[in-house]
Amino acid sequence: MLPQELTVSRERAILDECQEAIGYTFQRPELLRAALTHTSGANTRAASNERLEFLGDSVLGLVTCEQLFHRFPDYQEGDLTKVKSVVVSRKTCARFSSELGLGDFLFLGKGVSTYGEIPSNMLADVFESLVAAIFIDGGWVVAKQFVLRFIEPEIERVARDAVGANAKSQLQQVVQRLYGGTPRYFLLDEQGPDHDKCFKVAAEVSGHQFPPAWGRNKKEAELKSALNALAQINDESLPYPSN
Repeated sequence: MLPQELTVSRERAILDECQEAIGYTFQRPELLRAALTHTSGANTRAASNERLEFLGDSVLGLVTCEQLFHRFPDYQEGDLTKVKSVVVSRKTCARFSSELGLGDFLFLGKGVSTYGEIPSNMLADVFESLVAAIFIDGGWVVAKQFVLRFIEPEIERVARDAVGANAKSQLQQVVQRLYGGTPRYFLLDEQGPDHDKCFKVAAEVSGHQFPPAWGRNKKEAELKSALNALAQINDESLPYPSN
């Protein structure tokens, strides 16, 4: 968080540090300056990052929609919208901003500058503004590459969750047909300290227990154990062996 009054050399140094942090060098550094300028630190509202935020939100959304459209060919519009809302939520954008340390480079007015934590909405705004600044400065391809650095892992995570959730539903259908019962999930073991536990869960139906799986939380362990159960039923190698 930086005060509005800065020497030219100090401002240049800040912009250089920010460009190193984000891995992109601007042809027009004034665009980066604008992206990092909160309304409280701007001489006029038009000089703040609000307009860039508007554009960046659209660029971020378009890159995400394109990826989801090709990644999930069977999803209908409503499903794609739900996934998009998770991948590029305000909370997620704020996390991206924190990962880049953008809060350290913000230009704020005296009334806003504090030594406390930057609000998450402000962090989300500056990330979207940065995306727009890169888009204007470097074009679509460069902006897309920058955005993909952040959203691809999010899309992978959502995809894994979707596969796992579908696996539990699929397992229920299969075991009802084969065993005439409904699968239940049992916690067999847990290891690690309270802040970093792992859980071992097995799916069971009509007294038959399927191969267990470990997960970072109980939900993940259940999803993986369902995939193990389906693999055993289909006589396939276990995707998540517990040994």
